[in-house]
Amino acid sequence: MKLFLKLVRDIKQSIGQFIAFVLVIAVGAFFYVGLVTYSNNLSAYTEGYFKEHNLSDLHVFYKQISKNDVAVLSEIEGIKKIEGRYTFDATQAFEGEKASLKIHSIPVKNEINTIAMIEGRIPSKKNELVVDSRYAKEHLFQVGDEISIRANERNFTLTISGLGENVEHAKKNEIQDHKTYGVAYIAEETISEILGGTSYNEIMIDATEGYDIDKLGQSIEVQSKNLTYVNQVSKERTFSYSKINETIHNNKLMSMVIPFVLFVIVAIILFLTMSRMIDSQRNQVGIMKALGVKNRNIMLHYMGYPVLAGIIGSIIGCAIAALVFVPFVTASSARAYSLPGITYSLSFYSFIPPIIFSSAFGILACYLSGRTILKERVAQAMRPKPPKQMKTLLIERIPGIWSHISYSYKLILRNIFLNKQKALASSVGVVVSTVLLITAFGTQSALQQVASQIEDVYTYDLRVDYTLGTSTETVKLPSGMKNHYYLSTFPVEFIKGDEKDNATLIVTEKENSLIHFFDENDTRITLENNGVLVPKSYADKYHLSAGDIIHLTFKAPELKNKSVDMKVLHISTQYSNPSFYITPDYLKSFGIDYSPTSLFVQANSSVDLISVRNFFEQDPHVETIADRNDLKKTAEYILKQNSFVFIMFIVCAVILSFGAIYTISSINIYERNRELATLKVLGYQKHKINRLIFFENMILTTFAILVAIPISGYVYSIIVKALSSTHQQIPDQLNIPILLVSVILAYLLTILSNLLLRRKVTNINMIESLKSVE
Repeated sequence: MKLFLKLVRDIKQSIGQFIAFVLVIAVGAFFYVGLVTYSNNLSAYTEGYFKEHNLSDLHVFYKQISKNDVAVLSEIEGIKKIEGRYTFDATQAFEGEKASLKIHSIPVKNEINTIAMIEGRIPSKKNELVVDSRYAKEHLFQVGDEISIRANERNFTLTISGLGENVEHAKKNEIQDHKTYGVAYIAEETISEILGGTSYNEIMIDATEGYDIDKLGQSIEVQSKNLTYVNQVSKERTFSYSKINETIHNNKLMSMVIPFVLFVIVAIILFLTMSRMIDSQRNQVGIMKALGVKNRNIMLHYMGYPVLAGIIGSIIGCAIAALVFVPFVTASSARAYSLPGITYSLSFYSFIPPIIFSSAFGILACYLSGRTILKERVAQAMRPKPPKQMKTLLIERIPGIWSHISYSYKLILRNIFLNKQKALASSVGVVVSTVLLITAFGTQSALQQVASQIEDVYTYDLRVDYTLGTSTETVKLPSGMKNHYYLSTFPVEFIKGDEKDNATLIVTEKENSLIHFFDENDTRITLENNGVLVPKSYADKYHLSAGDIIHLTFKAPELKNKSVDMKVLHISTQYSNPSFYITPDYLKSFGIDYSPTSLFVQANSSVDLISVRNFFEQDPHVETIADRNDLKKTAEYILKQNSFVFIMFIVCAVILSFGAIYTISSINIYERNRELATLKVLGYQKHKINRLIFFENMILTTFAILVAIPISGYVYSIIVKALSSTHQQIPDQLNIPILLVSVILAYLLTILSNLLLRRKVTNINMIESLKSVE
């Protein structure tokens, strides 16, 4: 009990240091709990959501297919369940703007891609439809409202029977724009009203568990030779499913990397602090031994300090995560996906790792620091350490310099070189803090680079995507275009040795001036007819360089898994949606026809752009149209979705840095109580003593910064590498402004720590500090 009271007294005497300790641990716990909660809950929910609503394993598209043909296809081996439906695009006109609606018919016995109803009911008769709830909210639609749509060059009025969300459209588009794009579902009976027939143009397939989807797709293609077969897309290749899984993968990386970095820094600070705190209380250890306290109890007494700080800090960090991080990820998830009913809540078990991790390093530090002192005899432990013998400094040997240095600066230099190990330990804490600051600001800058590159890469006025099966020979183009270039997209599989990775191959003209490519030095590179541009994200992971040969397999069923070897022309820096790029001529050299699916357009003027867009909006073959504003929205969306995590990373880095600097400076003052008390007795003015400590800390900070700058580049590259994947590249270079901001902030935190510690210097009791312990 007495040892516990001593622990409370120690904490009370250095309450600022203890609070800094707790804050440091709270920061690590905050990020760990927040990121793990987001990653685990999203992963668990989507897994259950996809299973409950039976997400389709394969979509197969036709120009037209009858119910009898669907029944014949259902006999193919590997198909567990098959459903046909008709999918078409419609538009809605509002004041000054238009919105697109993707409309699907609902099979009579719908068991694949079922709707999660939010309100109302599924359409049961003609001229009824279910609208996705986000689109309805944007346009203030309610159940029972009548809406007008235009499809098949005719206008129709339908009644909203319900609002819901569908598992296949959990992610609609890159920026999840619910105002200009929505999804709706109609009863099969309504197909004849709109299209004049009851045939389908799409089938959804639920495959037998464990069956090879590629093999199944090839079988369906063979059976569809006499049908108007167009294309097929596996679940993994659908936009919504691939984006959600990409997010889950990236979140899992962040939930491991960022907390690990923070906890390592917490561990270093704990280790340095506890080691020096026990060493500074060696005389108290001697007194406790003299009073008969067992070595084990003394050790447990000191171990109680980091354990108590770990428990309090972890609880505070988890509580802040519940109040700040969880509401943010809930709002962020709602913006990014349509996942009805998803909630994020902290698990009780998420509290445990931060407590164990922080306490373990504190206990280890106590053990390593205390075992030497506990082995000493009582009398020896109660004596202060004999003063170190001061050797002549190198600067003293230089004639004419030492004599011109003021007495205060001589004291600073002698103290630093007399206690080189302590000065080095102090510097280590500041080095770690500075590295963290540079890394935090670097990641935020990288996020801004990712967003800004989108507009640098794509300089088109319009991107026009055509419906599946559209031939360029039937496409009509308007006047008023300055430049236009076609492109086509192929799903491929990158293969190197035993490793495989999904990828996208984009084919476009060599002369396409509306897409810009850059190397790692931001130098423009161009497409050629004799090679492929490889994304740097793939090049880094698979150690590729210009001149290498890569192996790609085309996954489109009509190409029958055709494999090709391509020469790497250049390595291209692509931060968002990395893709392989080749020219039509290079594609044809492999015996593959070039069938463009999209068009990039540059108009002559802003006036012409309006007429050009109107022309494409009237074209029934056009599926979607995007413009420069959509690019800006994509960039803004990337910043909005990710900035919170990185801003919090910066805030936490500042707190960690301040905690480290304040704690180490506080211990420095405690260890020098006798020296500072002596100066006060000798009549040294208070402001001179504060200045003495201030300049000493500034010297140590300067030394730490010089060491931290080269280290930070290496640490930042490791973190970027850990957070990057083939589908996500992050800039891995630090710039001068980032380094300057971090260095200035490190100095400001040192100044703030000194200002807060002035009171501690003022409260030094001269008589008590100068008492002899002998």
